Amino acid sequence: MTSLDDIPVTQLKGVGSALADKLAKLGIHSIQDLLFHLPYRYEDRTRIVPMGSLRIGDVAVVEGEVMKTDLVMGRRRSLQVTLRDDTGFLVLRFFHFNAAQKNQLSDGARVRCFGEVRPGRAGFEFYHPEYQVNPPRMPPANEATLTPVYPLTEGIQQPRVRGLCQQALGYLDRYPIKDWLPQALLADYQLPGITEAVRMVHSPPAGAPVHLLLEGRHPAQQRLVMEELLAHQLSLLQVREQIQAREALPLLPAGDRVARFLEQLPFRLTGAQRHVMTDIRQDLSQPVPMLRLVQGDVGSGKTVVAALSALQAIEAGAQVALMAPTEILAEQHYQNFRSWLEPLGISLTWLSGKVKGKARQEALAAVAEGRAQIAIGTHALFQDEVVFHRLALVIVDEQHRFGVHQRLALRDKGVGGRLAPHQLIMTATPIPRTLAMSAYADLDTSVIDELPPGRKPIETIVLPETRRNDIVERVRNACQQGRQAYWVCTLIEESEALQCQAAEVTAQELAERLPDLSVGLVHGRLKARDKARMMEQFKDGELDLLVATTVIEVGVDVPNASLIIIENPERLGLAQLHQLRGRVGRGEQASFCVLMYHPPLSSNGKARLQALRDSQDGFFIAEKDLEIRGPGEVLGTRQTGLMQFRLADFERDKGWIEPVREMAPALMKEPGLVTALIRRWLGEKIRYGDV
Repeated sequence: MTSLDDIPVTQLKGVGSALADKLAKLGIHSIQDLLFHLPYRYEDRTRIVPMGSLRIGDVAVVEGEVMKTDLVMGRRRSLQVTLRDDTGFLVLRFFHFNAAQKNQLSDGARVRCFGEVRPGRAGFEFYHPEYQVNPPRMPPANEATLTPVYPLTEGIQQPRVRGLCQQALGYLDRYPIKDWLPQALLADYQLPGITEAVRMVHSPPAGAPVHLLLEGRHPAQQRLVMEELLAHQLSLLQVREQIQAREALPLLPAGDRVARFLEQLPFRLTGAQRHVMTDIRQDLSQPVPMLRLVQGDVGSGKTVVAALSALQAIEAGAQVALMAPTEILAEQHYQNFRSWLEPLGISLTWLSGKVKGKARQEALAAVAEGRAQIAIGTHALFQDEVVFHRLALVIVDEQHRFGVHQRLALRDKGVGGRLAPHQLIMTATPIPRTLAMSAYADLDTSVIDELPPGRKPIETIVLPETRRNDIVERVRNACQQGRQAYWVCTLIEESEALQCQAAEVTAQELAERLPDLSVGLVHGRLKARDKARMMEQFKDGELDLLVATTVIEVGVDVPNASLIIIENPERLGLAQLHQLRGRVGRGEQASFCVLMYHPPLSSNGKARLQALRDSQDGFFIAEKDLEIRGPGEVLGTRQTGLMQFRLADFERDKGWIEPVREMAPALMKEPGLVTALIRRWLGEKIRYGDV
């Protein structure tokens, strides 16, 4: 029997090959794809708002009479139409218009229009509103309906998408959508069937509860939200199944290196570290690939856990790969691991994109022949030319910088291409529990929720840029007392070149103002060698002040640094600010973080900086970040394709996470259902299985 999945959008009236190509950019190929291209919000055009009650930012329908129409010759020529009703007036401004429009909007014409209120030269204005001249009577309140707003792509306007969706709804009488969820499940949650839900969401009938639809809480919307979250959960469980379908090498340690390593550490493991190590040891001893995420706040000692895990693999005669997202962090790991493991007779090699020529050939040979027991580097480790001799454990630092695809790609790097390596994924970005349950459903999670003894809380101070002179003096005083300081420059521009330039200018200015201090500079465009040398000098105390871009966000450890200044903190996410703050407070002395903002601060900016001032707890801060910025930003997953929901809103719908997590394993037993739901909601965007 024909299904909506089989009927191409070109069957709809008005859809030729050009429009079909534009729709394909939105992932729309079939009628079913179009029906699951859902409105992400609604506009209430059901009532006319008096002009006198409008406020900036309101989105409203107004109706009135044209008082006058002017051609205004400013920087850009515009058509300015002044509209009035009994309560006030409003200007409609058009930068793109033609003579017919000008004649149509002449004095005395009756006009109804819809737009967003903005401040303008002549009072409140609508830019390019949708409008009707001599409009029909408004339907009575009990007949009025909401107007859906859809995601668009270049070359397609809202009215066109609305029209196509209305056409597609006409197919539902002959071809209902297949409901993949068990009826009993829907009954438990009092949710409608899929066809009824889709119809309601695209075309809310008159009298439908407006407030529920506007808030995304209508049962029809919630039915679709639940199915979308379920599809994401199933897709990740499918990744887990695909990785674990391969066997792994059970790693049973057979030596005394772990004991010797622990003896040489200048501190004892915390209870949390020991607990996490028990989980990891247990996983590594199984013939199934470990898939474990270790979360730990800044400075909680994840690197030691990674080193202990690596030792277990090496003791079992296997190789380890450690991958970090940036050269600077990978190099830091290399230095740490060398100082810890070389005394135990373990050989390491360093491999990044910048290792070239003979050195590269030598590193590749050491990895391929098994002479290098640990290979450390950036994602260059997983290029095709890197062949491992006996790889059994992969440690990935700062996982949220890598996509699910890379996790799958690792399957083929294991012993003989047959055994999958165990995977240990570490992040210093605490992830709110609900988000971890959803975004990392393919991973088991361990949390290091205890800081080593002796870590002092960092005092966080928020000051405006107008106090710059005081802050420079503060740096002078700290450094004269034998401390060291960081000065972090952030720029709103994405351009790395501009960021580096800003850091260079700041370093120069500070060197002139603090001639008695020695000032260093680190940014993304420095050669790895120069960056490493500068970091080494700072670590050895040869530099008092290090000016840097956010490249120092993770992993750099200088116990004598007790002051960090962060410029324009309002431009960064809370998690990133918390990471940067964690560069200090690693020694015995009291440490300070100064957030130097550029006034005026938005209310959102104030809330974020306040949260940072109030708390040292990475998990609390991550929850706040999630509330303020949403999951795609918090996880940095815009590049991984994850968590880009059509309808679900993580904050609003987090109540579904636990039920969905409980439902998913039983549904995994029905492969047809899993494939269909993933196809319906994730489309061609993420085909994990094809990687």
